[in-house]
Amino acid sequence: MPQPLAGYRVADFSHVMAGPFCSHFLRMLGAEVIKLEALQGDPMRNYGPFREWEGMAPAFVAANVGKQSIAVNLKHPRGVEVARRLVASADVVLENFRPGVMQRLGLGYETCRELRAGVVYCSISGYGQFGAQRDYPAIDNIVQATSGMMAANGDEGDPPSRVGWPVVDTYTGTLAALAVLSALLQRERFGNGQYIDVSMLDASLVLLTSLATPYLVTGQTLPRTGNIGYSGAPTAAVFVARDGARVSLGVVQDNQFAALCRVIGELQLAQDPRFATVSERAKPEHAAALREHLARVFACRDGAEWEQLLNAAGAPCGLVRDIAEACAAARGGGRDLLEPLTVPLRSGTQAQGEYLNAGFLFETDGPGGPRTVPGIGEHSKAVLRSLRFEEAEIGDLIAAGVVGSPT
Repeated sequence: MPQPLAGYRVADFSHVMAGPFCSHFLRMLGAEVIKLEALQGDPMRNYGPFREWEGMAPAFVAANVGKQSIAVNLKHPRGVEVARRLVASADVVLENFRPGVMQRLGLGYETCRELRAGVVYCSISGYGQFGAQRDYPAIDNIVQATSGMMAANGDEGDPPSRVGWPVVDTYTGTLAALAVLSALLQRERFGNGQYIDVSMLDASLVLLTSLATPYLVTGQTLPRTGNIGYSGAPTAAVFVARDGARVSLGVVQDNQFAALCRVIGELQLAQDPRFATVSERAKPEHAAALREHLARVFACRDGAEWEQLLNAAGAPCGLVRDIAEACAAARGGGRDLLEPLTVPLRSGTQAQGEYLNAGFLFETDGPGGPRTVPGIGEHSKAVLRSLRFEEAEIGDLIAAGVVGSPT
């Protein structure tokens, strides 16, 4: 089956995570993504503790597999001309500079739709293109703070706590990709491009809808529940098994509680008036007694055994795994989520690894699909040729330091 976005070109001016994660989804759906980087490259190339990866930090790899890179100095008029030609060839323009930067470069939406009629132009920023916070700089942990996300983590009385990965960037990029897909579908049906304004703060509040909507409807905030599930049920909590493994139980319905009682051989619990229904089990005095009892029960078997027995009986349960264990489980899960990957390093060596290819869900990567990560300006010459620059012009742009290309 052809890839859904085969034949579409994305001019990607974005950097770090939220924007590149958007174009990462588009690339996995088959789009040709041309990543326009500064001459020194996307700052994400050197994120994290992996300095020996020579500008191919795993954090960068996560969102840039299969893209093409052209390195351009956008502060030079000839660099802007390269960008304008790229825009004229593109179906989608994606950027995540602070509001106003693209306009100052002469690459705002109005200019770009003159260069390419019907272009879909997506801007991602911390607080959106208008509003009181428009010009505030923002990164993931800042928006985790301002959105209410940090204050929602942990137990009541705990200090605010950051989610331990860039969840705002990741979800914002996902929503932006959905918005771009919707705009492309509208263009196919009705013939018009459009401008998309994606805010990290807005996306975070959407992600927090299970907390925000109850407040908006009732005026009351929900309590922080720590490791207890959103339902607040005492049987939606974490217990410690005999081998020290932690087991997350998700028993939130009466039939699931009955299944739990059968597995642990205590059918009388389901008949106990304190525990017979969801509402009775949730009462604080009943919940505390039930959790205390289950803590003793879970200490009698190893975690993996509980996971197998309870799930087989219809009582939701999962071992608390670290990321290495989760990836190992995905590798053996038979769903082809992990794909082989080659990361070329400047030393001339190649690192072999894997990446998470969500695109397989949409049959986006057939045989021979891209499985490598671009170096800074690796595709500069090829992209310039596709934009109909003559060879002499290409050589001149590189010699003048307007465009970067590896020797």
